[in-house]
Formats: sequence, C-alpha cells, structure tokens
Amino acid sequence: MIDKQIMKLPGIKRIQIMLAGFAALQALFIIGQAWTLSAVITSLWDGKNLSNQISKLVLFTLAYCARHLINYFRDRILDKYSYEQARDLREQLLQKVFRLGPQIVQTTGTGNTTTMALDGISQVENYINLIFTKTFNMSVIPIIILIAVYFLDIESGIVLTLVFPLIIIFMIILGYAAQSKADKQYKTFQILSNHFIDSLRGIDTLKYFGLTKKYENSIFSSSERFRKATMNTLRIAILSTFALDFFTTISIAIVAVLLGLRLIDHGITLFPALTVLILSPEYFLPIRDFSSDYHATLDGKNAFEAIKNVLSTPEVAHPAITIPEWDNTSKLEVQNLSFNYDDQPTLSKLNFSATGFQKIGIIGMSGSGKSTLINLLNGFLEPLSGSIKVNDVALPSFNQKDWQQQLIYIPQNPYIFQLSLRENIAFYNPNSSDKEILKAIETVGLNELLAELPEGLDTQLGEAARSISGGQAQRVALARAFLNPKRHILLFDEPTAHLDIETEIELKERMLPIMDNHLVFFATHRLHWMKNMDYILVLDHGKLVEHGTYDTLAHSNGAFTRLVNGLKGGTSNVE
Repeated sequence: MIDKQIMKLPGIKRIQIMLAGFAALQALFIIGQAWTLSAVITSLWDGKNLSNQISKLVLFTLAYCARHLINYFRDRILDKYSYEQARDLREQLLQKVFRLGPQIVQTTGTGNTTTMALDGISQVENYINLIFTKTFNMSVIPIIILIAVYFLDIESGIVLTLVFPLIIIFMIILGYAAQSKADKQYKTFQILSNHFIDSLRGIDTLKYFGLTKKYENSIFSSSERFRKATMNTLRIAILSTFALDFFTTISIAIVAVLLGLRLIDHGITLFPALTVLILSPEYFLPIRDFSSDYHATLDGKNAFEAIKNVLSTPEVAHPAITIPEWDNTSKLEVQNLSFNYDDQPTLSKLNFSATGFQKIGIIGMSGSGKSTLINLLNGFLEPLSGSIKVNDVALPSFNQKDWQQQLIYIPQNPYIFQLSLRENIAFYNPNSSDKEILKAIETVGLNELLAELPEGLDTQLGEAARSISGGQAQRVALARAFLNPKRHILLFDEPTAHLDIETEIELKERMLPIMDNHLVFFATHRLHWMKNMDYILVLDHGKLVEHGTYDTLAHSNGAFTRLVNGLKGGTSNVE
C-alpha cells in the first residue's frame, strides 16, 4: 500500500518518528480515558457519591483533551509537510517536462500531463497526509491497547488477538481487488483526459469538417468507461468497508457476550470488564479509519507512481559546450540529421546551413516533419544521428544551455499565464520597465487591447480572468520576444495556423520587423510567408526534397512548385 518511493521523501524519517510517538501517546490517553471512565462508573455502581469522583472525571477530561490535541498538532504538522512535498513535486515535474519538451507530453498525452500536474499533485498531497497517519495508527495503537487488555483480562485479549489477523487477511484480499480496479480506473482517466483535451484543442477543425457529433459520441463513450470503472472501484471499496464494520462489530459483540457471561458467573469483576468493553471499539478503530480512506490512498498512490515515472524518464546528458553569442558572422552547419518516432523514420538525413541573420522558411504539408525539425533545433528532441556545428564547434545535439539561452520559441498556441498583462509580457524579463513594456505593446499592435482593459497593464489575463483571442495571444508572445534583445535566434512553429487570414496578414506586418537582426526558422504551410524568407527548406515525408531562395524554387518546377500547386488547388502559377 505504501509506495517505496515515498520513503525517499526528504525529512520522512523525522515525520515517521513523530507519528510513531504521537500514536503511542494517543494509545496511552485512550487507555487513560477508558480506565478513568470505568473507575467512575464502577464507583457509582458500588454506591459511592459523585462528588468523590471529581478527580477521576478531571483525569478523564484531561485524557480526552490530550488525545484530540495530539490529533490537532499531528494534522497541522502533516498538512504542512504534505503541502511542501507536493509543491516540490510539482516543481520537479514541471522542470522535468520543460527539460524533456514535447516528447514527454506526446508520450503521456497533453490531457494526462495537465491532469497530473493539477489533480495528480493534489491526490499525492492527500496520499502523503493519509497514508502515514493511518498506517502508524494501525500499527501502534492496537498493540498498546491489546497489552492493556491482556493486563485486564487474558481471555478477552486472546479473542482480540485471534480476530485481528483474520480481518487483516480479509482486507488484504479485498485490497488487491481494489488495487486492480483502481489501476484500471486511473488508466481510463488518463485516456479520458487526453481525449477530451485533444478534442477541445481541435474543436475548430472538427466543426469545419462536420465531425463534432462523432467526437461528442466518442467523448461520451470514454466518460462512460470512466464512470463504470469508478463505480466498480467504489463497489469494492464500499464492500470492504461494510465487511470490516461487520466483522469488527461481531468481534466486539463476542467480547461483550463473553464478558457478560463471566460477570454473571462472577468470573470477572465489573471494573476490568467495563474497561475492556470500552477499549474494544478503540482497538478496531485504526483499521476502520484506514479502510474508510483506502480508495483515496489508492488514487494518490497511482498518481504518485505516474509522476515518479515521468521524473525517472532518462535524460540524455551532454557535456556543456561553450557556444558564442549568435551574430551576423555566425554559421550553423547541419549534415545528415535524422530522427525517429517510435522506431519510425520521421526526419531522414537533412543537410542545411545558416549564416548570420537569415530568415529560413520551413514548408511542407502536415506530417512532413516541420514541427519535429523545430523541436530538434530548440533541443527538445535528441537526433538519432547527424553532425551539428555552430561556428565550427561540434555539438552532439541542440540540447545545450548556451544554445537554448539564445533562443526564443513561439509555438502555434503560446501560453497565457494567469498573471497581469505586464507580467505576461515581461515573463522572461521581469525587470523590464513599464516604458519598455509599452514600447513592446506598441510594436506588436496591442494598443487596442490595452485600451480595453479596465486596469491597464495590471489587468489579470488567463483562465477565470480576462480572456484574449488567438491573435492577441500571439502578439503577447511577440512582445515577449521583443523584450529579449540579447536572444538572436527565433523559432516559429506554425504560429498563425489557427488564425483567420485577415488577422494573420495584420499580425505579419508586426512580426517581420521583429525578425530583423535575428536568425529565424519559420515553419509553416502558409505560402505567403515564403516570399519574405531569405532561404526555404522544402520537406516531404521527413526528407529535405528541395532548398533555395524563393525565386530559385519558384522557377525550378520542382517539389516547391508541386507543393504550391497542391495547396492552391492545381494552378501552375507560383508567383
């Protein structure tokens, strides 16, 4: 039930010692409660005055308060610890995802990765909070109470000793069944998350092709599978809780009946019998508490394992290589660059070069390898083979800190953080002045948006705040690039693919000046951008089938011409 990896969390030994001590103290206070309460009742039964029992009642009250104070301080300490560990785990997960790049997201799924970073971390926090409390209470408290019961009445101690292992065995059997169901539920949840997010992101395309109804049914089917998996898991969880309550109630009843019979036969006095009877429910309480939260701990355990699997994903470690800052004399040479996805060739033996501040267009149909090439250039992916040189310095891949610190990557859907407009634009340059931010806003054409915002630069953007259009989001991304004058390499991955042509043309006028004095790689399937490129790489099924300037390619009647004709619907004019 306890994941071995959780035992490696920092400070966990201190927490375990603390919980063991708290559980032992709590058991002693439980015994103190039962002892004083039995003493009061026995004294009253013997005809003594209530006024003579004040000291015992005070001791009972102190034991009761101390028991619950322990719960309070234990929960506060564990809440803080679990929150800190969940926060650190989220940070590690996000840093790992950023280092691995799109490859890990494609492997685990966008929806699953998002759910893992949000709901999954919360489940892990709950798991850390619950599992140690429940486990230590179940391990320590019953043993100390059982010792007290043996001291009071050996026969009752034997009954409790025999029953407890039977309940544990039964719980283990049901636990394996619940674990199997929970695993299936979590896998179904991952599929549902990925399916929903992918459908949501592609809703415009689905509407365009009239496929929304089909995908509506598909999402419904996935959600129904998840619902059934959840109900199957809950059925096992509820069954185990019922069975445990039934067996513990029967066990307490057996102890009560045996004590009653022996009281009638004068085989035991009232005080030990009453104390044992009060302690018997407390003896079974920790395992009942554990059972009631068993499903929650299973969810947390699955989420923890999934996060640890991502964190344990191997990274290719390259020795750090000093790469000078890119300028108008720098040179990049790439030879025989290849990459495979799942052993399937995606890019094959690409050869190209770039010098100084060039604008290089990467064009091809969907699936031609444009995004893969961009992800290789920004170091998110490791090439299968090939030679890479920057200013005659050989690199094993583009996953080099000195190279990546010179990049600005603008994807198709730039992320807008739940921050103010000022903080979104200055996200990578938090020390930028308002004057610099306003200049960036003017440069990328965000003046109208700024004028509409009720609090100006301080207006909150993102989810649950002020939403902005896709074109405005791209302008925010461009403004971020404008505030990075020291980064001279721009990578664009289909930055206008989801925009209408009017918005794209307007945005283009703002983008082209920002590209000056930069090395630009611009991946797109929109032809009008190619006239503004200094050099063009034409990709087809992962191969570089043609390259050259626009004028050269337009008059060569080669792959570029065929691509233009295909995109234009068969016309032979590429001008």
